[in-house]
Amino acid sequence: MDGVLHEVMTPPKRIEPAVVSRLKIMASLDIAERRLPQDGRIKLRQARREIDFRVSVLPTIFGESISLRILDRDALKVDLAQLGFDPTALAAFQNAIQHPHGMILITGPTGAGKTTTLYSALHTINRGDRNIVTVEDPVEYELRGMTQVQVHDEIGRTFASALRSFLRHDPDVILVGEMRDQETAQIAVRAALTGHLVLSTLHTNDAASTLARLGDMGVPPFLVASALKLVVAQRLVRRVCQDCREPYEVEEETLIPYGHTPVGLGRITLYRGKGCATCHCTGMKGRSAIYEVLPVTPEIRGLVLHSTFADEIHDVAKKQGMKTLREAGLAKVLEGATTVEEVLRVTSD
Repeated sequence: MDGVLHEVMTPPKRIEPAVVSRLKIMASLDIAERRLPQDGRIKLRQARREIDFRVSVLPTIFGESISLRILDRDALKVDLAQLGFDPTALAAFQNAIQHPHGMILITGPTGAGKTTTLYSALHTINRGDRNIVTVEDPVEYELRGMTQVQVHDEIGRTFASALRSFLRHDPDVILVGEMRDQETAQIAVRAALTGHLVLSTLHTNDAASTLARLGDMGVPPFLVASALKLVVAQRLVRRVCQDCREPYEVEEETLIPYGHTPVGLGRITLYRGKGCATCHCTGMKGRSAIYEVLPVTPEIRGLVLHSTFADEIHDVAKKQGMKTLREAGLAKVLEGATTVEEVLRVTSD
């Protein structure tokens, strides 16, 4: 629930074959295949809402493990302001996605909400006069007015091969679901340099280390410096349950060890959840994103050209006004949206 595992029930082992077979049938999978992983999807309609389930079956030593990933189209936020950006970061992000060319990267671990941020950005810039093409694995949400391609490695339809074909379709905006290898990264960077706006994701811990990661993937520093416009690192933090939250007071100085810069507030009021039926006695209900937005300024571009370490790029970006993930999380704490413990759980120093 909200990204944290809870044990809800432990069904008897004897019903496992029936449950697995039923889910495989619903997902149009091979019920006779028990040795190889399989992936499928289930579509359900609840009232007027259409909900997709991504089904993944994994053979284990004690049988088959099944994961259901729920995709709710209503979760997509058309308005970027609803995602959780602070005003300065939101302005930088909106400015970047309006550029006619260049690359924007969203980074973070699996399940950090990167896809939601990307799709919300595409919704913002989706106009009738723009040709938007995407290559994804898999296509998670079907979007009106866009050309979407799903990766199929078995037949050679990879990220790289799809990207090469895209450039012959005269796109304005290209979404690459994930840059996994050197070839994909190099084609995407070159597309950003030849008049296309490219949006993609990477798995890195923070915004500054993304620049070094591109170098590790074989992209020359001068191409990175020329193509990259903005890097966004993000995490999801659980929100305090609104039905059972209670206030408590602490001194502002107690937040300093966690990275807070005091501004003379003195005693401050924070919130925590007592636990109720609504939040299943966890005190937390729902999630919100926190963002670290790094615009590639001329100073940052110069550091990239000289292959500077990520720590130095991070320090320069902070001096230029970048708010780190920890600082963005603590701002949510001061707003009463989440707790210090939750911010410490999902961010590093």
